[in-house]
Amino acid sequence: MRPSTMIRRAVGPLTGLAVLALVGATGAHAQRPGGPAGPVPVSAATAQREDVPVYLRGLGTVQAYRAVTVRARVDGAIDSINFTEGQEVKPGDLLVQIDPRPYQAALDQALAKKAADEALLDAAKADLERYTQLTRTEAASKQKLENIRALTNQLTAAIQGDEAAIATAKLNLDYTRITSPIEGRVGLRLVDQGNFVRQAESQGIVTITQHRPISVLFTLPQDSLPRITAAMARGPVRVVAYASDDATPLAEGTLLTPDNAIDATTGTIRLKAVFGNDSRKLWPGQFVHARLLVETKPGATVVPSVAVQRGQAGLYVYVVQPDGTVAKRDVEIGTDNGKEVIVTSGVKDGEQVVTGGHSRLAPGAKVIIAAPGAAPGSAPGGEGSPAKSSGS
Repeated sequence: MRPSTMIRRAVGPLTGLAVLALVGATGAHAQRPGGPAGPVPVSAATAQREDVPVYLRGLGTVQAYRAVTVRARVDGAIDSINFTEGQEVKPGDLLVQIDPRPYQAALDQALAKKAADEALLDAAKADLERYTQLTRTEAASKQKLENIRALTNQLTAAIQGDEAAIATAKLNLDYTRITSPIEGRVGLRLVDQGNFVRQAESQGIVTITQHRPISVLFTLPQDSLPRITAAMARGPVRVVAYASDDATPLAEGTLLTPDNAIDATTGTIRLKAVFGNDSRKLWPGQFVHARLLVETKPGATVVPSVAVQRGQAGLYVYVVQPDGTVAKRDVEIGTDNGKEVIVTSGVKDGEQVVTGGHSRLAPGAKVIIAAPGAAPGSAPGGEGSPAKSSGS
């Protein structure tokens, strides 16, 4: 055997030992970190038992409880406008005065015609009585008596016609005073003083809308109808109207009734609610979000909606354990109103659930709960994302 071969065989095992020693040293160095990782700061909330109201949400518009377009019922020139645009009026308040003189003259003429006919009737009755006596003694013919009796009946009928003409004339005269038929708010006038208006015109003079109370029409899916009818059977059903941001409450009212048929094209049912509207926050034509209270669930376990996360396997929460670590729990939820959610399984009353800082958590991670109002340290990413529920 050559000497060089013997040297290589001897050096080979030594080289291997050196490599192993180097790897071991590197591994040992890797296992000596600068120090253990600190607890993850999170925010948390306590699961509580509450009586939770359950609302059905729908989109709607505000409508006047009653709306009237004021029109002329007789022809004539407008003598005066007796309202201010935007004024609150009551039934019987004078709005417009139409020139009454032609209609007063017609009334006077009808009254005079009746007086003349009554005078003729008195004379005819006197003749009828006289000729009745003369006919008994055959001093007058029966034909004359019959003629006078017919004249008496004719004049009696004429007076009845005069009374009808007088009633018509009085009615037309009353129509020259246009008064408010309802309580409400006057809109912008459509005709100015001095214009000649006609009964046949469809434009109208002004509109009046009743704002107190006021109505809201909104729609809900047809599947909600059984819950709505059940709630109505228990008593008045509360409805809350929110502004277009769906966060600002405007007024509270009561459900009046659902429509008498479901809209087959959209699969929805229209409902009408009535609001007192004393604060005047609802206005006809306004777009609102309506929430209808169908039931209240007593003693439900409630957590903030942000605590529920959605993962690949479904919904879950992180529960803070007594030792300061977190456990991942699968949960089932019920109603979610956007702020709080009912947890039907997975969380018990009194347990703390993580509401912020989920992205840095894993089961068993050590956590520290941040002070109220402090933002927990969190980084974007991670499996979890806030769960969204359309719970009714």
